[in-house]
Parts: sequence; structure tokens; C-alpha cells
Amino acid sequence: MRQPAAEAPEAGTRGVLSLRGISKTFGAVAALADIDLDVSAGEVLALVGDNGAGKSTLVKVLSGVHAPTAGTITFQDEQVTISSPAVAQRLGIATVYQDLALCENLNVIENLFLGQEIRPTRLNSVAMEVRSWELLRQLSAKLPTLRIPIASLSGGQRQTVAIARSLLGDPKVVVLDEPTAALGVAQTAEVLNLVERLRDNGHAVIMISHSMPDVRAVADTVAVLRLGRNNGVFPVRDVSNEDIIAAITGATDNVVTRRAERSGGAAPGTKSDTVPGGDTPPGEDDPS
Repeated sequence: MRQPAAEAPEAGTRGVLSLRGISKTFGAVAALADIDLDVSAGEVLALVGDNGAGKSTLVKVLSGVHAPTAGTITFQDEQVTISSPAVAQRLGIATVYQDLALCENLNVIENLFLGQEIRPTRLNSVAMEVRSWELLRQLSAKLPTLRIPIASLSGGQRQTVAIARSLLGDPKVVVLDEPTAALGVAQTAEVLNLVERLRDNGHAVIMISHSMPDVRAVADTVAVLRLGRNNGVFPVRDVSNEDIIAAITGATDNVVTRRAERSGGAAPGTKSDTVPGGDTPPGEDDPS
């Protein structure tokens, strides 16, 4: 079996975000232990792992919700402290959570600018509409109108609005928490196109996913967390689904996997299309 790469080749042109030795404890519980992670401009890094692996905790560290207990974060070659979500946003790290945090009774423009309204003297609805269309054009996304309530949009269209909103501050890093969860085939393809567009526009993208086809479709690199620790960083083009799943489960050397390797097939009970931990109900966080 292929061993996890010590460091996957960078897909982007330059490093944007680097984590070294990141740990996070809650009392006696170690949610993260000595995590290293790198992501570059123009790269999609898929973050995968079983439930409780530490994915959600790591996202919250990046977004300023949790302060790390130990370790360093380097952003654009400068060591930084992300003490709050506002600090993360000012630095240029935007996070789109799985619940999207959209107001269903408000229209697209109102959701995009909620709390960030353009008002030099009074509310400038024209400027906000123009900027809304600009954001959608950046993503090559189409909506029938910006005046439609969010409640009337499909899941893929809602994700489009949430991602467009994340671009208001011109971030360098966009973190997407399960962007295709509970979406149909067409809507999933729509969202994956948005992820590719973010990469094409030079953003560094960190995408949590339990879907192996989604990882294969858009990711350049996949980083595996297991029990709060790094357990492999792989260039997607060079690694099999079975190797990724083995890194997630820790089943890299046992009777079942050795027998599967001899027979040339996947281990019985192993689903190559779904990363372990993918049965979390929509809207629930990773319990880590």
C-alpha cells in the first residue's frame, strides 16, 4: 500500500496559509494534536476524516471561533493570531458553514449585504445590486433575479449566495464546510463548478467533504485527519480511494486489506464513494 506523502506538491503558485503544530484541548480532551497543514493560492485542499477526527475544530481554529492551545499559524508569510471571526475576515479567511446562515425571508441582495450594507449617508441599494451581480459574475453563477427570497431558491442556489457573500471581503482563503451535503446530482455539479471557479480566480480553498467523487472532481490535494492528528497528505492524482479510506480508518495493515490487495479489489464493506463519517445528518457539525 502506498504510504502517505510527507508533503503533497503544491497546486497553487505560492503558499498562503501554513499551520504548524496546531493543538487544541478542551479540558482533558485533545481535539487536535500537532496538526500541520499548508494550502496555496489556486489550490483546492480537501480535508477528510471520520466523525470526531477534528475537522470541525480545525475549521473553527481557522475561522477564529477557537484559539489553538499550541502551534503557529502563518498567513501570507507572517505569523498571525486569529483571535476572533472578525480578525479572520480582516486577514482574508472566509468560512462558509454547512448551515449557510442565510435568512430565508430576505432576498439575495439583502442576504449578501446583511450587516455590511453600503451606506455612505443612506442605504445605497443600487450600489449593492451592482456589487451583487459582480460577485456572481466572478463565480460564473446565474440566478434568475436578485430580488427573490432565499426560501424560493434551490440548495445549489443557496450555496451560491453563501459563497458569493464570502467574497465580499476579497479573501485569500475560502473554507467550505460540506458544501454539497444533502444536494442532488445537478445541484452538486453546480456547487463543484463554484469551487473550481474559486480556484481559477486564485483563491486557496479548504473543502471539508465526505464525498469521494466530489474530492476527485475538484481537489488537488487531500489531507486526512484521524483522531485529531495528521494521517496523510496526498496529491489526489496519485492516490487511490482505498488508500485514502485506509488512512481515515487506520486500516493500513490488517488481514482484510491485505487480502483485498492480493485479490486486486476493495476491502469488503469499504465504500469507495463515501468517506467514513459521511452519515452525519445534514446541518449537524462534526462532533470534534
